[in-house]
This record gives sequence, structure tokens and C-alpha cells, in this order.
Amino acid sequence: MLEENGKTIVIDTGPDFRQQMLREKVANVDALLFTHEHKDHTAGLDDIRAFNFIKKRPMDVYAAMRVQQSLMKEFAYVFAEKKYPGIPQVSLHTITNHDFYIDGIQITPIHALHYRLPVFGFRIGNFTYLTDINYIPDEEKQKITGSKHIAVTGLRKEKHLSHFSLSEAIQLIEEIKPDFGYIIHCSHELGLYKDIQKELPQNVILAYDGLKIEF
Repeated sequence: MLEENGKTIVIDTGPDFRQQMLREKVANVDALLFTHEHKDHTAGLDDIRAFNFIKKRPMDVYAAMRVQQSLMKEFAYVFAEKKYPGIPQVSLHTITNHDFYIDGIQITPIHALHYRLPVFGFRIGNFTYLTDINYIPDEEKQKITGSKHIAVTGLRKEKHLSHFSLSEAIQLIEEIKPDFGYIIHCSHELGLYKDIQKELPQNVILAYDGLKIEF
């Protein structure tokens, strides 16, 4: 979740979306960005209905056309021609690999691969978010250059088919040279927080629930 210019933007709605919003006492969400269509990144979409009620309008949802088609299939009742009262309300916006704006906030998509599946990361100001990737082209890395904070997947220590390993995530952080790097989308195979954090470079942090970054 990012707060910029008084606006709140959430990247992906995982299965714990409702719990996360309640835990962090989030009373407003202005827009959703989706990185890709896998259920661990979309399953919480139904719970935007509370924000529909608060805002009195559909939720702006930004996603690639392929991801939109998946959402339409998985949440068919949301997009039905005859809508049932009380269902989530969304307004879809198509992402391509070009900058776009949400209420004046510039969003730069970062095209990468999750094995063979295209995934979008996002740069917003000095913050770049890259989840579920194992390859990023050099031309896309150029979009990240200059970021002061980078969050990137580091699934485990061993190499993985579709995610960066911890060492690969650190390698990308060291290449881009942000002020701080954050390892996200970790699995239980990575190890215990207290042990792994001791092994990391001084400016690299294992992300955790409730982590807040101010910049």
C-alpha cells in the first residue's frame, strides 16, 4: 500500500487483504494496481466492497488486459450484466508498458517475467515494487535506476523456476544501488527472520507485516 499526495493506492489484493486493511486501520483506498493474475495476488478483490460503501463509487482497478480477463472469470458475478445488490463495484483501466497517472500520481510499469508469465512491477516516485519475477530486461532496469527504495521478491536461498532467489534479489539491489532494498514474497524455506537478517547487507531489510517506509 502506498500513500502519495493524500491518495492511497494498493498493489494486489491477496487472500489476507481484508485482515491487512483492518490491522493497519486503512479507512480509504483510492485505487488498486494488479501485478498479475495469480490467486495469491487477486483473491481478496471481493473485500473492496467496504471501500465502495465509504467512497460511494466504484473502485478504480488498473491491470493488464490479460489480468482483467482473469478477474472477469474468477469474479464473474462482479462483472455480470445484471448485477446483484451489494457486490463489489469496479472501474477497469488497462495498463500497457507506458507511464500512466492516478489522480496526478505518475505510475511507471516495469515489465518482467514470472517464468513465462508477464508481470508488471511499478515505480511510484522513488519507490519501486517488484514481486513474483525471475527475469527483468536491461531496458526495464533503466526505469528503476534512481529509486531510493526497492522492494523485490526473494523467495528462498535456492534457485527457483519463477522467483528470484535471495542472492538474485540482493544482486539486483546492489546493481541499482538504492538507499534501501526490501526482500518481499519470501517463503518458509528462506529461514527465520532473526537469522536471515543478520546475513543481509546493511541496507537490505527483510520485509514484515506492518512495515512502513517514509520517504
